[in-house]
Amino acid sequence: MHAMNTGYGFIGLGQMGMSAVRSLLAQGQRVVVYNRTHGKIDEMVREGAVGAHSVEELASLLSRPRIVWLMVAAGEPVDEMIFGPEGLAQHLAPGDVIIDGGNSFYRDSMRRAEHLQERRIHLLDCGSSGGLEGARHGMCLMIGGERAAFELAEPLFHLLATEDGYAHVGPSGAGHFVKMVHNGIEYGMLEAIGEGFELLEVSPFGLDLQQVAELWQHGSVIRSWLMELAAHAFARDPRLQAITGSVGGGATGSWAIEEGWQAGVPMLAIAAAYALRLRSRQPDTFAGKVVSALRYEFGGHETVPSGAAEEPACPA
Repeated sequence: MHAMNTGYGFIGLGQMGMSAVRSLLAQGQRVVVYNRTHGKIDEMVREGAVGAHSVEELASLLSRPRIVWLMVAAGEPVDEMIFGPEGLAQHLAPGDVIIDGGNSFYRDSMRRAEHLQERRIHLLDCGSSGGLEGARHGMCLMIGGERAAFELAEPLFHLLATEDGYAHVGPSGAGHFVKMVHNGIEYGMLEAIGEGFELLEVSPFGLDLQQVAELWQHGSVIRSWLMELAAHAFARDPRLQAITGSVGGGATGSWAIEEGWQAGVPMLAIAAAYALRLRSRQPDTFAGKVVSALRYEFGGHETVPSGAAEEPACPA
């Protein structure tokens, strides 16, 4: 049974969070927002959201059963926002639903859901993919948790997801487990694209990398959204001279590798891609530049400006 729409709570107004809120507002939804940095609250209020300057105020501005989407950094920030002295658990009531839409470790999600069960508050762990474009126009959502809680929150998933882009994949932890594996696969794909373009870049033919990326989008076996983003990146900076090949991130991939090894799955390609991501933070490689540029294209992830560049092509 779906919840009557009385508006949704949204905590965490980073790039993904703000894009998701804008998507909901564009669809005529009432969204109550909270962020530790109040300037972002004010920005969203100007765009039509309802501002709350504490978690308690956010809860008071929603009707039950309240549905609150949490989009904050994995680890301690999630625990603090849920279980801290001013956290959601202190201000929600039995039957309310918290959705953790960040990249939390799936075992943490299982633990949090179990603790919240004692208060009869539901936790759904929701792996979110699609980058900034997805947050604006439709994400892919992998959701774990109690089926009844999923059904309560399903109208929100329908609003935020692309067509056929959300699914209840299993009990608590399953959503973030699936997203963890997704990110491991992503690491391998990014590294393969980066290495391929490095070989093209050093060839004796003076190849136009944007042309090749666009060509491969038409009928080739490796056509993909990532290849489309590669073409965008090369259009902006044909030899990626304005950034270094230092690639950030890595937590979800390292979790996937460890889980794979514990389960007897070798994870060879993903482990190599993760090792090379660490390698990228040492002296520069063109493959690292490609991966860094792609991560900026799909997720707005920070790039490291090249010291040789007068002005970075991408905002830091």
